[in-house]
Amino acid sequence: MPASRKRRVFWFVAAPIILVLLVLIAYVVNAGGRPAPVPTKENLSEWVTYRRIVRLLPRPMIAHVLIIDTRAKGLQFLITPRDNAEGDPLDARTTSRFLEDFGLTIAVNADGFHPWWSRGPLDYYPHPGDPVTPNGYAASRGDVYSEGNGVQPVLYISRRNALTFNDKPGNVFNAVSGDRMLVLKGSLVDGLDDSELDPRTAVGINKNGRWLYLVVVDGRQPFYSDGATFAELAELFVDIGAYYAMALDGGGSSTMVVRGEDGEPLILNSPIDHYIPGTERPVANHIGIYLEE
Repeated sequence: MPASRKRRVFWFVAAPIILVLLVLIAYVVNAGGRPAPVPTKENLSEWVTYRRIVRLLPRPMIAHVLIIDTRAKGLQFLITPRDNAEGDPLDARTTSRFLEDFGLTIAVNADGFHPWWSRGPLDYYPHPGDPVTPNGYAASRGDVYSEGNGVQPVLYISRRNALTFNDKPGNVFNAVSGDRMLVLKGSLVDGLDDSELDPRTAVGINKNGRWLYLVVVDGRQPFYSDGATFAELAELFVDIGAYYAMALDGGGSSTMVVRGEDGEPLILNSPIDHYIPGTERPVANHIGIYLEE
């Protein structure tokens, strides 16, 4: 074979491989101080598994998944408790601060809230400690502190850690509202938006309620993670085994935190308040979990 033809064959085969390698190298370098865009599965404890799901096509997306055995010894749930007896019941705090304040093992942001605005890094509300109210129904350890609008879906958590969606018990213990249902009886909810990409936070359970799934999808970070549509988020839950799933507040609020080996809060995702990667937003309420060591 002539040398010129050999060179053409070589570049025909090698060029696509080199291009893919360059894209992957750029993708990893672009991560900066953020979680590496590499698929991961790790047992954080006997009861908790962490997965990082990475997709490159049709666009970059990074999802963080905590799979929690609700039969874990000593497991306790905590929805952010009331701070104020009058007016807005809660003082805004970041998810890391919530985990630290209450000595929790795991925490994610929960319901949307008001008042809220973000006109720029110098003009926004709330700051840490500012009073806020969840948009939907909310209760912590038997104290119902937000009646909500009666429209949003609600996750109820009993004193014995039974989790149910939209089936209000006679005595409410813990409750938190979401944006919309994603999965009902193992199937995607009809009519979910399949166009708008955003960071997402969501919660789900398997058919018998033993396994709890907490999911945060990073977004608004070009070449790292664009986010997910509600339809894509629902599909992700079905893929991991959810029978029911509910979207929580997303956007700049989306944050997943665990207690690190040093006892300090460890952020597992790349939150993006004010479009600044790594910046947490103070929010109203959260879902917290305490696990014995």
